[in-house]
Amino acid sequence: MIPAMPATATSSQSARAALRFGRIAVMGVVTVLILVAGVWGSWGTAQYVMLTKGREQGTMTVTACGGDTCTGPYRPVSPGSQAREEVVIGKSVAVRKGRTYSVALKPGGDHAVRTGPAGLLYAWIPLAGALLLASVVVAGGLRLRRTAWLMAGAGVAFLTATFVVL
Repeated sequence: MIPAMPATATSSQSARAALRFGRIAVMGVVTVLILVAGVWGSWGTAQYVMLTKGREQGTMTVTACGGDTCTGPYRPVSPGSQAREEVVIGKSVAVRKGRTYSVALKPGGDHAVRTGPAGLLYAWIPLAGALLLASVVVAGGLRLRRTAWLMAGAGVAFLTATFVVL
């Protein structure tokens, strides 16, 4: 009976190794999905802020704000851009009535996004949130605490910089 005991211990060890591999694989996939979702959520706005070549750029003075949006006249700065009586920008804590903002217009419409450092940081806020959320998964699921602290620190630094700039 004694020779059979190591076989049981070996199968127990291989089962633990398989479970550990499964946990690492699943948590790794969850982490990657969270980060991809953060980039995906940010890119919808960030592309207009970062890739400005050939886009209409100018300034917008906010004259009225509703529930989720603010409107105002657009004055062009870039060549080929035309003035508009009213463009729409998303209402946020950083947009106030009576202030003028540098904006880029989304193609084919009258929707504007903020440009410059404030607009760039604001556009990437979903990625900062994804870094914070993914750090919890990395710490708990992957048990990589130092990596998780770095991710959380980057997310908090990003959010703090955005708060200061806006």
